[in-house]
Amino acid sequence: MAQTILIVDDEKDILDLLEFNLQAEGYHIVTARDGEQALELAERVNPDLIILDIMLPQKDGWTVLRELRAKPETASIPVIFLTAKSSEIDEVVGLELGADDYIVKPISLRKLIARVKTVLRKANQVSRSKEPRVLKFNGLEIQPESFSVRVDGKEVKLTKKEFQILEYLALRTGRVVTREALLDHIWGYDIIVTDRTIDVHIRKIREKLGPKYAARIETFKGVGYRFKDDQS
Repeated sequence: MAQTILIVDDEKDILDLLEFNLQAEGYHIVTARDGEQALELAERVNPDLIILDIMLPQKDGWTVLRELRAKPETASIPVIFLTAKSSEIDEVVGLELGADDYIVKPISLRKLIARVKTVLRKANQVSRSKEPRVLKFNGLEIQPESFSVRVDGKEVKLTKKEFQILEYLALRTGRVVTREALLDHIWGYDIIVTDRTIDVHIRKIREKLGPKYAARIETFKGVGYRFKDDQS
């Protein structure tokens, strides 16, 4: 099965050139011309690699990368910046934000393809070496890679937001997490959501976990929530 590459650039000529040449190498290509579309496609298509310009409409490449890395479902997608921003500080910022490579335009297609293959090869090696990560709390199992939850061996269906909240709390077992921290992490800083929204999601999570495990999520009135460890 062909690997999928998402190319994000607001210049149609560049998109067409890269799409043609990477398709000739056997890759399946998806394209976007602004940051918002890039994020939507990244989440929906889950590409094997993203080639990302920095100067984009809607949201620039810096913002796109930050948001990709902040979401569990897109955090591990390799990203190559392909940009006209050529200063050393821009490259350092890009790599520190989590880019896998930083390429300055113009670049020969042969070199670009070679670096695409290198990044994909490294990503495949990392993927093969990873064991499935499962958070286990007696009969409660949370598996982030598959977004699945099992209670005493039976799968429980959670919505995406419910799963993200449960995972966030479970990863911080024993610590009180404020409503503000949950809102910022799950919904983002630029989305207006009330505390009541968190409370409703927590209630639904508890209902789905059942009485045996619902008590693991403790409420700290006026503050937030804590996921209890086995000794609590």
